[in-house]
Amino acid sequence: MFIIKYKKIFVSVSIVLVLLSIVALFIFGIDLGIDFKGGALTEVVYTRERPAQDSLQEHLFNNIEQDFSLVQNGLGPILLQPTGDLGYIVKTRALTDTEHLQLLNALSDISVAGEEENKYPLEEKSFNSIGPSVGRELTRKAIVAIILVSLAIICFIAFAFRKVSKPVSSWRYGFIAIVTLLHDVLIPVGIFSTLAHFYGIEIDTLFVVAVLTILGLSVSDTIVIFDRIRENLKAHASAKTFNFSDIVGQSIDQSYVRSISTSLTVILVLLALVFFGPVSTKYFALMLTAGMFFGTYSSIFLASPLLVLVEEWQKKKNG
Repeated sequence: MFIIKYKKIFVSVSIVLVLLSIVALFIFGIDLGIDFKGGALTEVVYTRERPAQDSLQEHLFNNIEQDFSLVQNGLGPILLQPTGDLGYIVKTRALTDTEHLQLLNALSDISVAGEEENKYPLEEKSFNSIGPSVGRELTRKAIVAIILVSLAIICFIAFAFRKVSKPVSSWRYGFIAIVTLLHDVLIPVGIFSTLAHFYGIEIDTLFVVAVLTILGLSVSDTIVIFDRIRENLKAHASAKTFNFSDIVGQSIDQSYVRSISTSLTVILVLLALVFFGPVSTKYFALMLTAGMFFGTYSSIFLASPLLVLVEEWQKKKNG
């Protein structure tokens, strides 16, 4: 009952966090990776030792303009991503064959700590080029996938709660679930946008996978509590009058321990991936961690209070 009693405070906190996330998106934006805008992805493995990422990044930034072809066409930002013990994945704009060879030479010929130029022998594992048209198609499919998943969730919840039409109609359960899903996605995306601005992170296909995973994990928690509300409403169906807010508060009391415990176990695993997992999945795990945390928060502190607010609004509207 504590949550329902202070429902407006919890809803206000969510609104503030969502607004801050939207502001972060407008200010910082999100840099699309080569998966979406096209470009080249080069994977190399050094045969003896791998130069430090900071040193290599500085070398590429300061010295690669010495190559006429690269500076003439504008190489643009270079994203280095360590892989394995000795390798790097290098993301750039689309490269010609000549520029590709020049980039490999730049990755190998590097001066470290003011010493004479050192040669770091390397082996190229793969080189892939993604055209802009492929990136646009992937962007379109990602947006369509998110929209279809959201619509499917509304339809499923409306169908599952079709026999619970009083005092809140079944389709409103679905609508509130989507509102909470937007909350659960926008806040992690806002956090990701802020981190991307300061650490040079770009969106790739894993980002879309993370968003879709958040949608599934978040709605699962929300449905558990909604289902408890439905069962308690059925139990009070024979009563002439009942207090909807009391039933919602009782349902939260019966469900929140389970929701928090389940989410906490998942979050602990994801945090392990963030701190000890490979670099390639670090930001994916971080996105999921934020989504899981705010998804649990919204299921308990946002979705159910919104149901009560909708019921109170309906009472005032009907006189």
